[in-house]
Amino acid sequence: AGVMRGAVSAFQRWQFRDGRPNRSARVLSGLLGIAFAAGIGPNQAVTIEVRGRKTGRKISFPIVVVDYEGERYLVAMMGDKTNWVRNLRADNRAVLQRGRREDVSVVEDFSSNRAAILRRYLEISAGARPFFPITRRAPLVDFERIVDEYPVFRVAPAV
Repeated sequence: AGVMRGAVSAFQRWQFRDGRPNRSARVLSGLLGIAFAAGIGPNQAVTIEVRGRKTGRKISFPIVVVDYEGERYLVAMMGDKTNWVRNLRADNRAVLQRGRREDVSVVEDFSSNRAAILRRYLEISAGARPFFPITRRAPLVDFERIVDEYPVFRVAPAV
């Protein structure tokens, strides 16, 4: 099982080797996005729709929503170089879809809860684990060391 898990992790890293999804990752992302939007898949999995900051076009992709202390959060597993992070920083409006569409505001979180949110994210998002330098069982202090590398956004009702 460990060899298979290692092969899957290597494949996932290959799909995003330049910090951007390659064709394989885009196809898989599209399929997962359709499934998650329809309500198929893990409960935390949704499709998010954001507006491109340059093109203005709507961009959809699958993402995991982290529940932590009664709030919902999004975590950028590829760090702040990802387009969706830049798009949300430019326009904090988005649509989450899992069976139904929900208009939301997404605001970057700089609270002291980020380390715990990152750890919770790794607990529920197996697909993100290869992109983190620590395991989901690492002590909270290890997560505190990497909080600045992985943006966290709080999901709130649209205003």
